[in-house]
Amino acid sequence: MVKVGDKVPSATLRTMGPEGPKAITTEELFPKGKKVVAFALPGAFTPTCSAKHVPGFVSDFDKIKAKGVDTIACISVNDAFVMDAWGKSQNVGDKVMMLADGNADFVKALGLDNDFSKNGMGTRSKRFSMLVEDGVVKQLNVEPQGAFEISSADYMLGKI
Repeated sequence: MVKVGDKVPSATLRTMGPEGPKAITTEELFPKGKKVVAFALPGAFTPTCSAKHVPGFVSDFDKIKAKGVDTIACISVNDAFVMDAWGKSQNVGDKVMMLADGNADFVKALGLDNDFSKNGMGTRSKRFSMLVEDGVVKQLNVEPQGAFEISSADYMLGKI
């Protein structure tokens, strides 16, 4: 599993662009000279993710940006179409980048994938948040299964 001090592994995510799904590499997302807060969750439109996780980062956007964060990104093992629709339903606007890790390549590279096959959901992400500066993990908050506390926007604000 990735740990504080590790470089973010190389992977390609997808975001919705004007012409459809657009690739974004982790090198582009976490570049040198930038501070990024990324959070990941088991799935778009799922109860805790929709009621608490995404709304927290949207409502705390100004406070997080005031701490010098350049980008806030939400990552889920869904496709770019679903992430785009979810972002619209959550009114994220330009505050949170909605990123698809459709094959779970990124979360697997981080060692933060979770097998939800018994629930018919396949491979998903563990719920976590991280602060990345210059492509290096500076803060990592991984939730125990079923929990929602240390990956929240409020918790991250206290750690930046």
